[in-house]
Amino acid sequence: MEFTVGGRLELRISADDVGKRVSVRSLTGSADAGAAFTDTVGVLTSWEDGVLSITRRGGQSVVIEESALVAGKTVPAEPARRRGPAAGVRELAEVAARGWPAVETARLGGWLLRASGGFTGRANSVLPLGDPGTGLDAALAETVRWYDDRGLPPLVQIATGAAGGDELLAAELERRGWTAERFAVFCTGALAPLADREPDGRVRLSRRPDAAWLSAYGRGASGPAGDALKVLAGGPSVWFATVPGDNPQGAPAAVGRCVVDGRWAGFAAVETAPERRREGLATAVMAELARTALAEGASAAYLQVEPENTAARAMYARMGFADHHSYHYRRAPRG
Repeated sequence: MEFTVGGRLELRISADDVGKRVSVRSLTGSADAGAAFTDTVGVLTSWEDGVLSITRRGGQSVVIEESALVAGKTVPAEPARRRGPAAGVRELAEVAARGWPAVETARLGGWLLRASGGFTGRANSVLPLGDPGTGLDAALAETVRWYDDRGLPPLVQIATGAAGGDELLAAELERRGWTAERFAVFCTGALAPLADREPDGRVRLSRRPDAAWLSAYGRGASGPAGDALKVLAGGPSVWFATVPGDNPQGAPAAVGRCVVDGRWAGFAAVETAPERRREGLATAVMAELARTALAEGASAAYLQVEPENTAARAMYARMGFADHHSYHYRRAPRG
C-alpha cells in the first residue's frame, strides 16, 4: 500500500470524499507506549466533528480520529482484476432473491420487504434495491411496522465491498442504532469446471426435498415447516441432490440444492454428515447439480458462505469460486 509522493506521506482525502473507497494509514497508541501504523481500506461513510467512519469490505465499521491520520487516498471502487463471471451487486442480489424466494413480499419504493416465518435471514429481511420513495426515517418506520405485524425482527440486508454496495445506508442505520449481525460472503464462479468430472451414480436428483433430505439440512427445523418448504422449493428451476447413507432408511450422507435462473446457477444447503466428511461427497453433489444446470443453459454459479467457515471457503476456492462482495444484516433497535 503506497502513500508516499517524493518520499513523503500525504493525506489526499477530505470530507468531500464521503461515499468513495479510500485507503488510509493512521497512528494507534502513543510514542511512549510504542505507536504503530494501521492501514484501513473501505468506503468512507462519514467525516464529522474530527472523526472518520470507514466501512470495510466485510461490512465492519472502523472509526478513526482525524488527528490520528497519517496518510490517505481514494482508490478504485473495486479491484481492477476479479476472477469469475462479470456481474454487479444489483444483478446478484436480484437473482439470489429469486432463487431463495420469500413466502410474502411487499414493495416500498425500491425496497423489497420479505417475510417467511423467520426461516433464514435472506427470506425475512429488506432487500434495498433502490430509493424507498420516501425519507429514510419514514421508510424505516414502515419497515418496523410491517415486520412487527408479522412477529418478526426488522432486518435490512446490506451489501458491502463492491461497487453499488450499501455502505452509506449501513452508516445511516448505524447512526440510528441498527446493529450489525450475521455476516456472509457472496461468491461467484464459472459453472462448467464444477461439472468436469465423471458422473457419480451415488448422487440422486429430485425436484422437491423429501423427509430424508430435510433431516440432513442443518436449518430444516428453523421456522414453520410450511414456510421452509415454500422457500426451499421456490425459484425458477430448483433441484435437490441426495447421497444416501449406509442405511438407506437413515439420514443421507450428503445433500445440496441448486436453482437455475437464466445464466445463473445458485448453490445452497450443501451439507455432509460429520462422519462422512473428507470423502468428496460435497464435490460430487455440486458436480451433479452443476451438470444439470449446464443442461438447462446456465453458465455461471453463485453461493453464499459464512466468513468464519474456513473449511467450506477453502473447498469453494478449489472449485474456482471467488469472493464477489460481502453482506450482513442490520437489526432495528428494540423499543
